[in-house]
Amino acid sequence: MLRLDAAMTPPRRRRVLSRLLAVLLLGVLGFVVFRDVRGAAPAAPAVVTGVIGSEKLAFFADERVREVLRAEGLEVRADPAGSRQIATAVDLGAYDFAFPSSSPAADKLLATHPGVRTYAPFSSPMAVATFAPIVDLLTEAGVVAPGGTTFDVSRYLELAATGTRWDTLPGNTAFPARKDVLLSTTAPCQSNSAAMYLGIASYVANADAVVAGPAATAAVLPAVQPLFRDQGYLPPTTEVLFEDYLSAGMGRVPMALVYEAQYLAEALSSDPVLPPDARLLYPSPTIFSRHTLVPLTPAGERVGELLTSDPRLATLAAEHGFRPTDPRPFAAAFRDRGLPDPPALVDVVEPPSFDTLEGMLTQLGCGP
Repeated sequence: MLRLDAAMTPPRRRRVLSRLLAVLLLGVLGFVVFRDVRGAAPAAPAVVTGVIGSEKLAFFADERVREVLRAEGLEVRADPAGSRQIATAVDLGAYDFAFPSSSPAADKLLATHPGVRTYAPFSSPMAVATFAPIVDLLTEAGVVAPGGTTFDVSRYLELAATGTRWDTLPGNTAFPARKDVLLSTTAPCQSNSAAMYLGIASYVANADAVVAGPAATAAVLPAVQPLFRDQGYLPPTTEVLFEDYLSAGMGRVPMALVYEAQYLAEALSSDPVLPPDARLLYPSPTIFSRHTLVPLTPAGERVGELLTSDPRLATLAAEHGFRPTDPRPFAAAFRDRGLPDPPALVDVVEPPSFDTLEGMLTQLGCGP
């Protein structure tokens, strides 16, 4: 209890009381601030939205990736779409970044967002997911070198051009299917992986040169059109195609064009579901699909910066089978699990420009 000496004059009592009240007030304020600092919840991360190729969904859904981004103040929410759709049809006004699976699609986006800096934090070459009996048959047919992992696209196109069926391959008792020897792909009108396959096949059909311009497009069309047309139904995304490969097996999908990252991510997982006789081949030539982020807002640019520079995210990208810009996390992912390193690829070509790809896709019946 406060007690003021009765002998004090009223002005002096007032001064003392004022000082005591000031001290009490400062103490109360200090306690409140201390309590709030200790008990305050951390600021909620900023929500950042992106539209991405479907093959990156697992990466962005990985809780470890989400935790790294949250630690940097970002809550990333990603919607999947085909790279061609991202470049031509998606309303980008609702997003902070676009993350297609190829540089041609990113270049198309840059036409409407000039001056924006793009980010290519990782890439994945196109590859052929298949099975040991199919590799043996392809070896006998001259498409695969004995004991090798190279899928000779030129030799394969020769077989496809003559309508060769599996059951007509000499000595074939392992897979006598009555259907054409065709590489299963996604729908080229929707999926980037099929567009990359179009780039590979057209390169070989164009005497080992990147197709450029209407004349070259018209010249290669007769060779590449049956590669898609004669397959029948084509799934819309590589995610669906790879799931078919894993679940339906050799009978339905003897060989499928996928991203290397899809196969490697499964091999690197803690509980892989790859069949015991699963095998991975590399087209010769192949194309690296460069996953290129195009920021649409400053928040999207921050995502691109983190994906490119943060070593934690590079390590997680490698565990999802992607090849980061820095090759060390990729090599470490396989070393840590006692798996052989994927090959260093040499026979790599560039895809055609977006406009040339669009010209070929239009000729294949793809609308705008």
